[in-house]
Amino acid sequence: MRISFQQYISILCLFAATACHSQLTVYDGFETTGLSNKWSTDRMVKTALEMQSAIVRKGSSAAKITLNTGDVFEAGTGKSKGSERDELRENRKLESLEGKTYEYSFSLFLPDSFPIVPVRLVIAQWKQHCGDNPDCSDDSPVLAIRHVSGKLFITMEAESFDTTIYKTHDEIRNKWLDFRFVNCFSRLNNGHIKAWLNEKQILSYNGVTCYSSKKGYSDPSHFYFKTGLYRDLMPEPMTIYIDEYRKKELTQ
Repeated sequence: MRISFQQYISILCLFAATACHSQLTVYDGFETTGLSNKWSTDRMVKTALEMQSAIVRKGSSAAKITLNTGDVFEAGTGKSKGSERDELRENRKLESLEGKTYEYSFSLFLPDSFPIVPVRLVIAQWKQHCGDNPDCSDDSPVLAIRHVSGKLFITMEAESFDTTIYKTHDEIRNKWLDFRFVNCFSRLNNGHIKAWLNEKQILSYNGVTCYSSKKGYSDPSHFYFKTGLYRDLMPEPMTIYIDEYRKKELTQ
């Protein structure tokens, strides 16, 4: 069948549009015996991670992370105390790009034995990629889920402010927490953060949602997701379960 020149151009344009707008889609149900290559383990010790089937959100297994004193220790600086962590970090090739919108969903479970302590504890976070630049290497995450003194709260930090954008005093242990976020990180006013917990919307924010290039961040910047346990130093161990992780790029 012969086609006209105009039809040929239209086909090429359609192909180019499809290729340029292919969307990122990631899923991990933690159903394999080992960790998939969607994750990096450079922020955890090898013995911290276990694939287990006793506590799962869906399917037959989920990831279990146990943080012990001294795991991936970092000395304090002038801005922060010393810390320890065991976190899963998304693979570098899966990082989000500034100005684009992404939907994340994941399920977290804190057992009823989880210690209630007044120390800094982050269980999921989005960091703006800084590289080895000392001017920004110790900056807080642009978005973080925290659990301190029995309170679950979500914080955001951008160029000139940091704030708590959600807080609950409800008991969250011994139940699955199904989070869903729709994020657009931007140094402009077109940024936005929306979040749901167990299918109930808990926040909606519009405006600047990341740092500018003043402190050494690239323009546009990249952002990476981490989940697990990151805290100030303390003697008691902690355990968290992670399941049903999804990430996809949304159309603009």
